[in-house]
Amino acid sequence: MWGDESLALAKKHNRLLFLSIGYAACHWCHVMERESFASPEIAHLLNAHFIPIKIDREERPDVDAIYMNYVQATNGSGGWPLNVFVTPDLEPVFGGTYWPGPNHSMTAQGSLISHTVGFLEILQKMRDVWTKQEARCRESAKEITRQLRQFAEEGVHSRKVGEKSDEDGLDIDLLEEAYQHFLKKYDTANGGFSVAPKFPTPVNLQFLLRLDQWENTAVKNIVGEDECKHATHMVVNTLRKMARGGIRDQIGFGFARYSVTKDWSLPHFEKMLYDQAQLLDVYLDAFIITHDPEMLGAVYDIATYLTEPPMAAATGGFFSAEDADSYPTHTDTEKREGAYYVWTLKEFRNVLGDRDGNICARFYGVLADGNVARENDPHDEFINQNVVNVTTTPAALAKQVGLAESEVITILKEGRKKLRAYREKNRPKPALDDKIVVAWNGLAIGALARTSAALTVIDPEKAGRFGKAAEDAANFIRKELFDEESKILYRVYREGRGDTPGFCDDYAFLIRGLIDLYEATFKDAYLEFADILQKSQISSFHDPTSSAFFTTRPHPSLLLHLKSGMDAAEPSSNSISASNLHRLASLLNDDSYSKLAVETVAAFEAEVMQFPHCFAGMLGSIVMGRVGVQTVVVMGPFETAKQKIKEGVGVGRTVAWGGGEWLRARNELVGSLPMDKQGVMICAEGVCREVPEL
Repeated sequence: MWGDESLALAKKHNRLLFLSIGYAACHWCHVMERESFASPEIAHLLNAHFIPIKIDREERPDVDAIYMNYVQATNGSGGWPLNVFVTPDLEPVFGGTYWPGPNHSMTAQGSLISHTVGFLEILQKMRDVWTKQEARCRESAKEITRQLRQFAEEGVHSRKVGEKSDEDGLDIDLLEEAYQHFLKKYDTANGGFSVAPKFPTPVNLQFLLRLDQWENTAVKNIVGEDECKHATHMVVNTLRKMARGGIRDQIGFGFARYSVTKDWSLPHFEKMLYDQAQLLDVYLDAFIITHDPEMLGAVYDIATYLTEPPMAAATGGFFSAEDADSYPTHTDTEKREGAYYVWTLKEFRNVLGDRDGNICARFYGVLADGNVARENDPHDEFINQNVVNVTTTPAALAKQVGLAESEVITILKEGRKKLRAYREKNRPKPALDDKIVVAWNGLAIGALARTSAALTVIDPEKAGRFGKAAEDAANFIRKELFDEESKILYRVYREGRGDTPGFCDDYAFLIRGLIDLYEATFKDAYLEFADILQKSQISSFHDPTSSAFFTTRPHPSLLLHLKSGMDAAEPSSNSISASNLHRLASLLNDDSYSKLAVETVAAFEAEVMQFPHCFAGMLGSIVMGRVGVQTVVVMGPFETAKQKIKEGVGVGRTVAWGGGEWLRARNELVGSLPMDKQGVMICAEGVCREVPEL
């Protein structure tokens, strides 16, 4: 276990530490566990010559980030499991990702995974190198650490607080540069912006989708109206391809983490909370913009997945992930990747009958010999198996089988229900990672709150259910994971509160979720909690010299003190923090927050100017810093106010209810408005003016 005791042991015995960093739902982590960590030979080497430590990256993202930086810098790429040998001083010597063990079964010709060196050989080599060339190892580790520390901490790519930029700083034209990058990368045939493997990366999708939705016209004027519309088209097409692909659980609910193939047809099957939350946000934006029923269908599916077992905790809050691997049947003793999700044609016919089974098989691309290509099946787990994809439309299928379209739609709906019921009864469910992680819950709270608000008119029953789940999660976190006296947030709950204090992303993501929840409910308590957390985040993580927020509090066991600026599978904590500060400044009429937001973005000025597409989550804050945030205040009875301004993506604006007692005390401008006033007000620069409608 990572901690003072293990680190002291390494120094006492002068051994290299072997760190293996992963997460509960990581498929290749489980493969390495079976192949290597269950091997007596590997176990003997590890225990006799190293200090082996397993680390859950979800509990210690700070440790993961440090050594991921090292592996990416030295290998050109990273991933999980993340395996690193470090000196007793915690300086990295050698690292990589998955290494095959003595029991590996990579039998497929032309496998996507090709390794010439196995874990056993690496262990033997590292043992010998440390024994015979310790001084050289330490010298090399110190040099790479020096370079990593220089890049991370010396601010060579950012300017100090108060320092003037050589030019005029970050401007809106960077959004146009980012758009052009994504335009060049766009896959016109399959959607998405990369080759295989293909990750959704929702932060990029949301950036593009919202280019055409800014309240201020400055973005359209610079990027171009046609370009903004094309950005929307690229994202909607990508979302449609994903919604029809194997990356989506077509029989159940939710999306897998990524696709092995460029056409979204074959996923790695783990389902992560942070993906569901972000994709719900993006699909909701797409539905609000296009009113496309297919986008709404994905919204319902993801929101249902989040608010029902196994992901919804009975206490309130949401669990972290479902595993990719599971037992094919209740009598099997060996897990397989995707076993819960794949089907044979025979199973379709047995469950649904010949006619309906064949019709559903055509719709979902289910073949007698399976639909997974040999090169994508290194462990021979998918022989004769099918990953369910939507391959046609009900209308086209109706013509093929000579039935009315309405009858085909009924067969497909009933077929999906029967297949799901069969799966739930006859197949062991994938393992559940039942940690409640604050950061990811913050993302889910915000997405469900926005979904609830958007569905209030068209589906009040579902809107109420989704909204309640968001509120229950927020209340659970405040009760169980927040210390009211110290104002410290704790990161993880699993059968009780964990010991690890929250990291910067826990504060940032939860604050965003609480702001969204406030705008969906107009309940002051959520905005007040967001304000408390924002002050705590500033006092705990803000760098007063170079601005922006450190990922974690400083600690002797951490080699580097990092700041997160670039987006990845999740948005960076600094991009969300900057947006939060702008939104809170608008809602609370607090200029100190907007000043800090601008400084946070400016801290990454050189990197953003060079690679704006890597900072998609931060680009919106550049716009808000330039043109401001529109503050909408709804006056009138609470229930009437709740029914107003519930639709629209609302980029670059905030919405408040002017009757809240706490808000009126915190925001002098709102507090100055008469309580008996009714209508919609736009407030800016100390003045509120009434408008007939937005």
